[in-house]
Amino acid sequence: MHLRFSAMRSWLAGLALVLAAGAAQAQNAKAEAPIPPATLALMAAKGTSAAAPVLFRAYKKESEIEVWKKGPAGRFVLVKSFPICRWSGQLGPKRKTGDRQTPEGFYTVPKSQMNPNSRYYLSFDVGYPNAYDRAHGGTGSAVMVHGVCSSMGCFAMTDQTVAEIYAIAREAFRGGQAAFQFQSYPFRMSAANMARHRTDPNIAFWRELKEGSDRFEATGEELQVGVTAGRYVFAPSKDPARETAVATRRAAEEARIAALVEDGAAAVRTTYSDGGQNAFWAALITKGVPVGEVSRPEALAYAGQEIIVIPARRRAPPVPEAVWAAWIAPDTALSFDRRARGFVPAYARAPDPFEPLVVSYAQTLPTLVGVELASLVPSPEAGAASARDHLAAR
Repeated sequence: MHLRFSAMRSWLAGLALVLAAGAAQAQNAKAEAPIPPATLALMAAKGTSAAAPVLFRAYKKESEIEVWKKGPAGRFVLVKSFPICRWSGQLGPKRKTGDRQTPEGFYTVPKSQMNPNSRYYLSFDVGYPNAYDRAHGGTGSAVMVHGVCSSMGCFAMTDQTVAEIYAIAREAFRGGQAAFQFQSYPFRMSAANMARHRTDPNIAFWRELKEGSDRFEATGEELQVGVTAGRYVFAPSKDPARETAVATRRAAEEARIAALVEDGAAAVRTTYSDGGQNAFWAALITKGVPVGEVSRPEALAYAGQEIIVIPARRRAPPVPEAVWAAWIAPDTALSFDRRARGFVPAYARAPDPFEPLVVSYAQTLPTLVGVELASLVPSPEAGAASARDHLAAR
């Protein structure tokens, strides 16, 4: 009996090892899935490769994550965009544990933050809280880009999508990149969006994010980000020409924002019941295509509601030169000469012989009126004397 029990125990232990090995092999297969050939072709078309450094940019309102790879002349080039299946919270930064906010800012992801054993298929930790978040009292951890369309502050991408993102990051590490940058924005940092959200309580923070976004757009270089006095700061480019391009872009964008506000662009605040989802996934779900678990699907019906804070005010467009030139042209139906026939400008008139008399009368009239009024109204001294005489008579 003892021998049978020992044999059974050995058999169960062996089965456990086989199952564990099978699970590890399956997990390893997920983490080692190759980059799809179509994506490799996109990289080649942009002059880059799977081994080149990578950078990711996320936009919450548009629900997209962009993949940028280092390409020709050391500039990062856009390779493709992935639709986000789910993010949670509102537009604005993450502040504390449990607020369901998907973070905004500039984050660094080393290889150690890649998780091939994630219970959300595959994932990587974006690195929240960073130095900026900590400077503002931010708390929380384990903010991920992961599979499964469920978010409590993360960027949820579905299993198939995160597998490709994971593979792209993995190959960049294998190519020698020590860590990649993850830029997270509330929306695309255009002048139009900045003007529309100019009254939002987060606008000062978003201006800092736009400064970084503009710098990246102008230089194509990974941002060198620091935090000074609780504010994001960015190291200048080592290339003077690129630094000049940054200054030019920043000035142009500020001018565009000011012009939009001056022209009466509406100011809005975008609200969410609890985060949003890219329209790509929404359309598939509507058609009955399974995308797996979706967190709080009822909240998506109230995603991206815009509250108008300042209504749009449209100024009348300027009159084209050809039109106003026709208005003032002589001998035309619209000529001012026809509408004010007989008008002679003051500088072209003959001197008026009565003008000196008119001027003189205008100057002497107040004096004459004053004299007449003085004869009718007694002075204060005369009034006082009259009062004394009246009292004496009594």
